[in-house]
This record gives sequence, structure tokens and C-alpha cells, in this order.
Amino acid sequence: MGEKIWQLEICIFSFMLFLASLTRAEAGAPLDLVRTTVDRAIQILKDPELSSRDKKKERMDRLREAIDPVFDYEEMAKRALGPHWRKRTAAEQVEFVKLFRDFLERVYSDKIFLYGGEKVRFGREVIDNEFAQVESTIIQPKGEQIAVVYKLRQVNGQWKVYDAIVENISIINNYRSQFDRVISSSSYEELVKRLREKAG
Repeated sequence: MGEKIWQLEICIFSFMLFLASLTRAEAGAPLDLVRTTVDRAIQILKDPELSSRDKKKERMDRLREAIDPVFDYEEMAKRALGPHWRKRTAAEQVEFVKLFRDFLERVYSDKIFLYGGEKVRFGREVIDNEFAQVESTIIQPKGEQIAVVYKLRQVNGQWKVYDAIVENISIINNYRSQFDRVISSSSYEELVKRLREKAG
């Protein structure tokens, strides 16, 4: 299970990076938006001036500037917490969104040097009112292919990412299972404590 989770986190990292360059988006075709902007994220990763480990912070800052407007962190945190979300106070919900966001940034900043020249091929786009899915395949240098379906929704007229299905495994559902186990075996407070430790 540990190895599987590690592999999934690598895929999650790829998911975040390959959408990192999506900026302010009008309500249009998500596929066109993703396809035309993916190269910009890759350029950040391939930039030789940012490739050394002492440039890690600058590299992450560049990606973070692009990521923040794109991801619907509130929706991601809400779905990751599942039924436990409704049991939290408004203040706790606000705190959890920030904590979940900080946790994600820390997890993936630790894996920033894992990028190894992966490419992306895009497939179908499906739009259903304010929701959309974009199919893609991450092609690794040795030819291994990873199927990823990006899930987006419109927020104030902009498309934002709230999940991705990596090889038929939902990233957010994966976190929800982990978080639910901690809460069920211990408490919500213990989950918050662990996330703080990992995000710190």
C-alpha cells in the first residue's frame, strides 16, 4: 500500500505541474485551454536557470503564482474531508482549506526535481454545464503511459481544477480515504495535527 501511495503521489505531482500554468480562464473550452498552456508549465520545469537545488524556492514560487488562481482549493478540501466537512464550524472549514493547501504545496515542493521530461497527449473534452473533464496521457521518457482525467468546474466564470483521476484512481478520493481513517481511528484534531506537521 505504501508503494502504491508513493506512486500515486508522483502522479499527483505531475497533475499539479502540468496544470500549473493555467491562468485566468474565461468560460470556454477547457481542452483548448489546457492544451495550449501545458507547454508553459513545462518550460518552467525545463528552465536551466531554475534547475539547481538552490533555485528550488524560486522555481516553486513561479509555479505557485500560476497554480493558485487555477485550483479550487476550497472544493478540493471539502471533498477530501468528505462527510466530516459538514461537522466542522465555519472557522474550522476556513482553517482546513488553508491547511490542506499548505499540505499539498509542501508535499509537491519536496518532489519538484522528479520531473524528467514527461510529455502530455490530450484526448477528449466533455463539458456538462458548469463541469468539465479533459482526458490526457502523461508519456514518460521510457514510454510508460499514465492516463489522467482532469476534472474542472466553473467558479465565477472561470474554469478551476478540483480533482484528477490517475489510472482510474481519484486523487481527492485517495486523500479522503486516508483522512477518514485518521478521524475514525482517532479524531479530527489528530488529522489537523498530522497535516500541520507535514505542512510545517
